[in-house]
Amino acid sequence: MNPIKAIPAVLLSLSLSAASTAVYAEKTQFSPYVDSQGNISLPEDFRAEMSHLGSWFVPEGGASGFHDVYANKAGVQSYRKNHKFADGTIIIKELRSNTSGDYTTGAGVHYANSNIKQWFVMVKDAQGRYSNNPNWGNGWGWALFKTDDPTVNVSTDYKADCLGCHTPVKDKDWVYTEGYPTLK
Repeated sequence: MNPIKAIPAVLLSLSLSAASTAVYAEKTQFSPYVDSQGNISLPEDFRAEMSHLGSWFVPEGGASGFHDVYANKAGVQSYRKNHKFADGTIIIKELRSNTSGDYTTGAGVHYANSNIKQWFVMVKDAQGRYSNNPNWGNGWGWALFKTDDPTVNVSTDYKADCLGCHTPVKDKDWVYTEGYPTLK
């Protein structure tokens, strides 16, 4: 075979191979915190790597304490520009218990020895990649991690485990954006 005639076939083969790889990578690696089955992991050292969106304080009840919320920088930039979370945006809410005391500035509430209660993680999925995974739907992947093993998502079904708290903001892409000054 003439080597010059073989070049277009080789280029076509490489081109198709690259296209297949790109499609596979897009489906499985749109987020480094999601595996090919849609299992979400809690990012390590997210406080140093991500932007702090804002904090909530809940004085009483099962979710009492500080709710510190973080997002990846690309997600913040997208929201500031378009008022929409980009595909692959990751949002992490860390719940910490609280205590109070009297200080020179007055009575204060602060973290209780950095006692973390749990973490919630949401990953934006604008393409519906994991429709067979019960922790994916309504445009997001949903996860809940407890402190006894932060490598295991204890959520088994986002509809039962997550949507109840997010229903009031379903018209805001399921996120309480009003509490996050970093997005403005």
